[in-house]
Amino acid sequence: MPTSRASLPAAIAVAFLVLFAGLAIRKWTGGAFAKYAGVALYASLIYTLVIAIAPRLSPWRAAAIALGFCWAIEFGQLSSIPASLARRSMLARLVLGTTFNVPDLFWYAVGIAPMAVADGGLRARALHRRN
Repeated sequence: MPTSRASLPAAIAVAFLVLFAGLAIRKWTGGAFAKYAGVALYASLIYTLVIAIAPRLSPWRAAAIALGFCWAIEFGQLSSIPASLARRSMLARLVLGTTFNVPDLFWYAVGIAPMAVADGGLRARALHRRN
């Protein structure tokens, strides 16, 4: 994960890879695996976007922001707004979802945690190389 604006292309590349993986899993698999893998990868994508926007955030702060965003989206599904928007736009459906699902709250954390750990490891490695 990037630690400066110079690494923005890397963050964007990772975001596209995560997005592609999520869409591929949803297309070529099914059932609970597809649903929860998609939820976890959505959260991974949000983490990557947070780092792309604010590369100097610590991994754990970025993880907290990404998780808060994902949870806000999920709790927003308790209203009728996301479902209404989803009926009009596939993009809204992909970004906002339609139905609140308690297990999604856990799977967001599952998607974010490995990204934050990898980000922290890459940053430590880069710092070690500089010293």
